[in-house]
Amino acid sequence: MFARMSPEVGSLDDRAVAGAIGDDPDEALTLLATLTSATDEQLRARARRLAAQVFVDLAASGPHRLRGSAQLASVAYRPGIGDIDVDASLDALVDAWASGAVVDVDRLRVRAWTTPATAWCLLVDHSGSMAGGSLATAGMTAAAIAGRAAPEQIAVLSFARSVVAVTTLAEHHDPGVVVDRVLALRGHGTTDLAAALRAAAGQLSAARAGRRITVLLSDCRQTEPGDAVAAAAGLDELVIVAPHGDSDEAAQLASSVRARWTAVAAPSQIPSALADVLGRRP
Repeated sequence: MFARMSPEVGSLDDRAVAGAIGDDPDEALTLLATLTSATDEQLRARARRLAAQVFVDLAASGPHRLRGSAQLASVAYRPGIGDIDVDASLDALVDAWASGAVVDVDRLRVRAWTTPATAWCLLVDHSGSMAGGSLATAGMTAAAIAGRAAPEQIAVLSFARSVVAVTTLAEHHDPGVVVDRVLALRGHGTTDLAAALRAAAGQLSAARAGRRITVLLSDCRQTEPGDAVAAAAGLDELVIVAPHGDSDEAAQLASSVRARWTAVAAPSQIPSALADVLGRRP
């Protein structure tokens, strides 16, 4: 597949990459993620640009149920989004009728379906092997969340022995930038899961959103001292995404704090798995 996607030294063929993804998305995504650390500088740069675009595009084509349940609310008027909220717009309507003027649309309200604002913190465990499939899974998770969250409502933290901010709520990056930063992660070190969960709580404490969700991408095998259960219990909502076949500790942590969890075997499963687990009751 590599020869197909990179027919010449330092190059990547966009059409060949698209064809490879159509034939075997997981193998192609894994290879593309691997190439983001290629020794050839030209190939590495090309792979990083293309990978960010591909991951975001694929995540956007998946299920769109990551923002919470819609509810009917009174919102500022915009054409075509709902019916006039007469009670909330009464003053504007009366003033226009009394003066014979055109209604000031800036004072109108409409009843429309809205989704509550949600702040996200993605925790990426890079304590073990962080290449190939695991890196592609991390990139796809970041793409699935960043593509559906407002730029000011997503933080990504990576953790091993220490916690490092990939992007914070204050940085406001486009999804492609978030994915590119995640794909630059490399695995090493021990796992301080408790510190990562506390850091997520700290990030989300500054969020103005009504809902705060932490997505933990990890096998949840802690190798540093700390009370991960207590740290997890301090989060508003925790969703754990564990690797298929290595999810016992993740299931145990989820059970201890009544969190939701799922396991995935391949990067392409991430959008559907997230939509499914987030659609369940906390």
